[in-house]
Amino acid sequence: MSAVVDFPVKTEARPYIDTARGNIGEPDWLAQHRRRALARFAEQGFPSRRGEAWRYLDLRALEAKPLPPTSSLGPASRANLDTIGFPGSAHRLVLVDGRFSPELSALSELPAGVWFGSTRAAIEARPDLVEAAVEALSQQRDQPFASLNAASFSDGFVLDIAPGVALDEPIEILHLASGEVSASFHTRNLARVGADSRVRLIETFTGTGRYWRNNVLALRLADRAALDRVVMVEEAEDALHLAIFDAVLGRAARLTSFALLLGGETVRHEAVVHSEGEGAFCGLYGAFLASHHQQTNIVTTVDHAAERGETREVFKGVAAGRAHGAFQGRITVRPGAQKVDAHMLSRNLLIGRRAAIDTKPELEIFADDVKCSHGAAVGDLDEAALFYLLARGIPREQARRILIEAFIREAVEIVEDAALRERLLARLARRLAVLEE
Repeated sequence: MSAVVDFPVKTEARPYIDTARGNIGEPDWLAQHRRRALARFAEQGFPSRRGEAWRYLDLRALEAKPLPPTSSLGPASRANLDTIGFPGSAHRLVLVDGRFSPELSALSELPAGVWFGSTRAAIEARPDLVEAAVEALSQQRDQPFASLNAASFSDGFVLDIAPGVALDEPIEILHLASGEVSASFHTRNLARVGADSRVRLIETFTGTGRYWRNNVLALRLADRAALDRVVMVEEAEDALHLAIFDAVLGRAARLTSFALLLGGETVRHEAVVHSEGEGAFCGLYGAFLASHHQQTNIVTTVDHAAERGETREVFKGVAAGRAHGAFQGRITVRPGAQKVDAHMLSRNLLIGRRAAIDTKPELEIFADDVKCSHGAAVGDLDEAALFYLLARGIPREQARRILIEAFIREAVEIVEDAALRERLLARLARRLAVLEE
């Protein structure tokens, strides 16, 4: 793909258009898709805060100091894998600066009917899967960064599970930034789960230095498929993290997603779920902690197009210092999607007078036999509970951390795997220790 373009380009998009190029040897269909995606991003540019979907995120710092992609790859180290990774993981794929690192990965033998590897490897071995991945969100007008991702992605992961396969051991993906390059890392991923199959997917995002991570994941669940996804975001303090997953659920499919957002100067975690099969279940859960000048956004969109669907959303947020958090959630029930049961809850805690959290839950209901509700709250620490702890000789700062941890811990308890839950709680405790510094 040539960097020479013959279409209008928004000013803020120019650094990314000028550096855009494909990879030698890529098939023509992929090169054409990249060109179309690049043209869409050039036309759209960065999203405006005047638009509802991006109103709570300030991207002016990225406009002032662009982070275009780079072909450089920083060195990776195995030293901290045990600290950030899930202990004993048998199937681990590591991406360093947006590219597959075979020396750090551990791709043990998988059952018959499972294909798991890097997106670059899948371009040759399973181009049908890559084509499905790059089509995700390709026509969404309010997703310019997904278009940039499709034009510029360097690698990612692809997981394909045939019908009737149950993976007892989790699939783990580690997204690392080496700190050697200041650039943007665009990764495009796919997890396709066949009928009556199940899998647990664990993803961790972390790194050092100044970088922009732009991650897109397509999830495709066939009839009665089950996928349990757990995400931990612990990016560098100067990092920008924009991640979105686009899920399509078949009949009686079951998707559960939990995200713990602990680090990054700017973090946006977005979920787009299309509940297309009768009786599908969608569970979206998560928590964030933001301090200093961090900004953290959680955005969810669930579209029920079939009968008897169920959605549960519970998100908790904590903001300290001058941090700004936001939750935007929308559940839509289409005409004819009767018997849908959907509930959404956003609860938030402010630590200090300069922090702010916005919450905006929405319901759009076009069917008359449904059970839907939403709730939102933003408040301070419970003074009575704080007084109770102080009266028992616990120092004020320790007492405050105890209450904050209890508030967030309730969200983490949704993670069923005990070892994984304890790992998340350990990282949470580590973050709480410096929350208000």
